[in-house]
Amino acid sequence: MERKDVQEKYKWKISDVFESDEKWEEAFAALEGRIDFAKYKGTLGTAEGLLAFFAADESFAIDAMRVYLYAFMKHDEDVRAAKYGSYLARVMNLFTRLDEETAFSTPELTALSDETLDAFIADPRLKDYDYMLSRIKAQKKHVLSEKEERLLAQTSEPLSCAGDVFEMLDNAELDLPEIEFEGQKTRLSHGLYSVIVNGKDRAKRKEAYELYYSAYRKILNTLATTYFGNVRKDIFYKNARGYKSCLEMALFNEDVDRRVYDNLIRVVGEHTPLLHRYVALRKALFGYDTMYMYDIYPSLVEDADLKLTYEEAYELVLKGLSPLGETYAALLRRGRDERWIDVCETEGKRSGAYSIGIYGNHPFVLLNYQKTTHDVFTIAHEMGHSIHSHFSNANQPYAKSDYKIFVAEVASTVNEVLLLKYLLKTTEDLKLRKYLLNYYMDMIRTTLFRQTQFAEFEERAHEMAEEGEPLNKDNLSTLYKSLNEKYYGDAVVHDDNIAIEWARIPHFYRSFYVYKYATGITAAICIANRILREGEPAVRDYFGFLSGGCSTDPVSLLRIAGADLTEEATFLAAMKEFGEALEEFEKLG
Repeated sequence: MERKDVQEKYKWKISDVFESDEKWEEAFAALEGRIDFAKYKGTLGTAEGLLAFFAADESFAIDAMRVYLYAFMKHDEDVRAAKYGSYLARVMNLFTRLDEETAFSTPELTALSDETLDAFIADPRLKDYDYMLSRIKAQKKHVLSEKEERLLAQTSEPLSCAGDVFEMLDNAELDLPEIEFEGQKTRLSHGLYSVIVNGKDRAKRKEAYELYYSAYRKILNTLATTYFGNVRKDIFYKNARGYKSCLEMALFNEDVDRRVYDNLIRVVGEHTPLLHRYVALRKALFGYDTMYMYDIYPSLVEDADLKLTYEEAYELVLKGLSPLGETYAALLRRGRDERWIDVCETEGKRSGAYSIGIYGNHPFVLLNYQKTTHDVFTIAHEMGHSIHSHFSNANQPYAKSDYKIFVAEVASTVNEVLLLKYLLKTTEDLKLRKYLLNYYMDMIRTTLFRQTQFAEFEERAHEMAEEGEPLNKDNLSTLYKSLNEKYYGDAVVHDDNIAIEWARIPHFYRSFYVYKYATGITAAICIANRILREGEPAVRDYFGFLSGGCSTDPVSLLRIAGADLTEEATFLAAMKEFGEALEEFEKLG
């Protein structure tokens, strides 16, 4: 439907950011006049000079993020609206100019002696910046001269084009064909495709699957070139800053121990036979002589899906997350009642779901809600992000408030696991229990196994390009198909459509993001089980993690909540959880 037809209570209250476009224009104009940081150049060698620079930079950044947030949200309400695309472009240009103006700061700080930086880190006046300064000290060998840093700052906007092109292709210009659904012809959308492939009608699943991928196949060369452009951007920055690989650069930038990544790839890779067993079970229970990838989505238990209205779904989420206590529940109710959430799928609206939060403003959530169990869990997931942002912003100074992307999927997935376990605990219906076990297995399949598969694809694609091999539709599809075979086994057909699935994954344009979903659910399973086992002490520690922002490295923050990702045992526990759910499902028959 069109956005104008949606009730106000289902739209996010964007006036909490700016009341109108005119107010946004005023704020943007004021920011343009404030880009003047040259006076701080040469002053960062003293605590007083550094404090003055940080204060000015923070003041500008807080106001600039409000301007960005409004443009971003208005753009996503309808990506076809050129006006808000222009707003967003103007904001990104503003950030580029800010980067250019402040390009002197990092070279100036990294030119300081270790002794001076250590003194800054220990100075109580600079306690809000101690972790930031420790990271600046660590990155000294990767920082270039001021002139080179200024030049690199100017590259950020043009080199982001690959992601912008993909987003426009995927959300606005992808020529998705029409399909007959529920008695009438309608154009296939990302949301409708998800509904159909999760449905019972196998012929309709096959039709939707083939139509959906036919649209991507028409522009496959363009998508391959676009993705290669994104990888080449990563290689450019890797080479410019002297990292050994793009993966090393990504891990260093988030201060993540390499053991975490290696544990994930190794342990999940060793346990793909569990996933093969699950896929073979699906094939046997459905009675298929031949099974295709569009057959892995429907529930193994028919007519037990939670087909709830948005209001019913939200109430269920509140009950499921009750182990987190009243403080958490009150924030959940605020999010619903104060319209943090944009609920309905509409023409031109950005697909999928996300949460976005900035310092000094409550977070917002974009949904495209459908009456499926998946979408019930999406509410819990995205509100997990939002409440994590709330805790972090409320308990940390601006400099430490923005938690690392590495931990961004933990709080959201803790919510999903708690909701799932609540439903398993409270149901007396055997059919529903089987359905929920199936849902849990699919949650782990999609968030742990599948995202690790994506992570392997990203790592190998970058390695190929780093070794001088151009990426094209053929070698990318060959690589993806081989990984699909590794993860899903021989009980399913790996056809030419699934071989091009890489072409439709938006997160590939945020390089080395997807593995964090997998580490996120691994940590979340550990944390959720501790909360259910220990109660208030575990909740207290969990809130400590949520409140930690980026006050230290993210792996250490997770240890506060009881999840140590440098230990193989944490990943083995997640594999055990999948195996136990599979075993119980098999026993229930």
